[in-house]
Amino acid sequence: MSPPRAKRRLGQHFLSDPSILRRIAAATLAGPDDTVLEIGPGPGGLTAELVKLGCRVIAVERDADLLATLRARAPGAEIVEGDALHLDWHAVAGQPPGACWVITGNIPYNITTPLIDQALRPPLPARIVFLIQHEVAERLAAAPGTKAYGALTVGVRAAAEVERLFTVPAGAFKPAPKVTSAVVRLTPLLEPVVPLASQAAFRRFVVQLFGMRRKQLAGSLRQILPVAPERIQAALARLQLRPDTRAETLAPQQLWAVMQDLVDDSDGEC
Repeated sequence: MSPPRAKRRLGQHFLSDPSILRRIAAATLAGPDDTVLEIGPGPGGLTAELVKLGCRVIAVERDADLLATLRARAPGAEIVEGDALHLDWHAVAGQPPGACWVITGNIPYNITTPLIDQALRPPLPARIVFLIQHEVAERLAAAPGTKAYGALTVGVRAAAEVERLFTVPAGAFKPAPKVTSAVVRLTPLLEPVVPLASQAAFRRFVVQLFGMRRKQLAGSLRQILPVAPERIQAALARLQLRPDTRAETLAPQQLWAVMQDLVDDSDGEC
């Protein structure tokens, strides 16, 4: 069987370095009692390493041309053909309530954000280990007030702890991408900053604020919320925030406090 060829239209870059594949598998911390859902397994390099851990492995692959290679390389895995963006991951994993499961994958750069959003939908996994573009990994781990800190940072960090584990050079892939990659591990918080039921509304609120990141907080809030300026001023005073503060300098906890004070229904539209 000839080696599969990556398809540019699907954003495919196959990781071929065995030592890196083993490190990613180890980073999942998965064991014999766990289920691992792998997104975008490609020709099965990581899938085979996950199977060696003794866990139940379910691999979701969109490209039908890779299925034969994938099954041959990782015969112990359950292979699901489908587009991960349009599948119910919990149904695919078939996890009973309270069971330990992990999500992992070398995910396409062009759909990283929606895949992270999908991974953080409840019921949450124990861990998420993704190989992503290094720039996105920096954004996820960025501190408030830095250039890399943004709406993606806040949305993820309101729900999970972020660890940047290690970088992966372009030469480890075939074909080599034009950027460096990095492995990140997201561990959902036992007590999330924002309640699960409110996280979608919170993300919308944060995206709107960061869309005006050069504006002062009071002015931005006046533009996105149907709230009297006096109420905004009073809320900021209660929270000990200056009106000329910019949203990009606030931690997720502070942004959630602002939303709680000013949005009457935190589960609804902002």
